[in-house]
Amino acid sequence: MDMQSEGYEIRLPQFEGPFDLLLFFIERDELNIHDIPIAQITNDFLDYIQQMQALNMELASEFIFVAATLMRIKAKMLLPRPELDEEGNEIDPKQDLVQKLVLYKQFKDVSEELRILEEQRLMQARRGNIADDLQRAGEHGGQGEELATVDLYRLMVVYERLMHHYANRNNEVRHTVVKYPYTIEQQKKAIASLVAINKKLDFGTIVKNSENKVQFVYNFLAILEMLQQQLLELQSGLGFNNFWVTERQQPA
Repeated sequence: MDMQSEGYEIRLPQFEGPFDLLLFFIERDELNIHDIPIAQITNDFLDYIQQMQALNMELASEFIFVAATLMRIKAKMLLPRPELDEEGNEIDPKQDLVQKLVLYKQFKDVSEELRILEEQRLMQARRGNIADDLQRAGEHGGQGEELATVDLYRLMVVYERLMHHYANRNNEVRHTVVKYPYTIEQQKKAIASLVAINKKLDFGTIVKNSENKVQFVYNFLAILEMLQQQLLELQSGLGFNNFWVTERQQPA
């Protein structure tokens, strides 16, 4: 038999997401999920990604993101100075990853229980004319994403986001609204008084006679309106914000 004519195929185990792969390593090596050896897990994870790339397999963005997270955690653990919280306690760089892994494992265990129930249900006889019922349900159903496209990892991410919003639901965002006692007409009178006293009003004087940014805006709008009403004249100079306003001379 010609051995060169025979081909061979390499198959990698399929995982629903990066957390599914991490759980595989943890269960394979009988590791403690609450105290995982980050260096070992990182090396195994990167080796799997390299094998996928060597076989020209499409690499999902979730795997790349988790790989970067693992390397960041590994780098933090190699630093001589640990990161401390506000109370001076050392922050475990793995804490957030471990919490997500535990949550994902809970989802996976429940998923396995539901799979067993699904198999038991499939062994039962279906009621008649179910195809017509499904067609009617599809006609009246909304346009949504098919459930088959949602894997366990994405479901866990959505659940975590919803729980975060639920935990912070009582943190109402409050905005303080300040009512400033300024009007365009009031500032027009103030500008007219300044022009009458100084004869010529430049940009710096406008800023100097403004109590805050809001009053400056009102002053500026008042000048624009007075220019439109031909009560003032504008003289521009060189440079940025270099102009003067003077009282418009009425023709004799």
